[in-house]
Amino acid sequence: MSQDRFNAYRIMWVLVMYDLPTVTKIEKKRAAKFRKQILSDGFTMFQFSMYIRHCPSRENAEVHIQRVKKIIPDYGLVGIFCITDKQFGEIELFRGKKPEILPPTVQQLELF
Repeated sequence: MSQDRFNAYRIMWVLVMYDLPTVTKIEKKRAAKFRKQILSDGFTMFQFSMYIRHCPSRENAEVHIQRVKKIIPDYGLVGIFCITDKQFGEIELFRGKKPEILPPTVQQLELF
């Protein structure tokens, strides 16, 4: 059972991508508020307007997806999707033509 808990196909990453209008002062404020809210829910910036969050299970990922859905602004584009830890580990990143080192995988602590 505990082996199943740390299975790379069970652990999920939630990705939130967005493109929100920022022309007016109010739009900038709404976009900043959305960003602050997802940061406060444990998301980390992966790229500009793309944030990621590690989740120990699909059920936990669904909790965070629902939280994001509740705070989506009235205007703009927001995309949310999940990938497994295994898929996330196979991402290849480049800075120019040089491969970029991926951040280390989050280690889940379990206390009994």
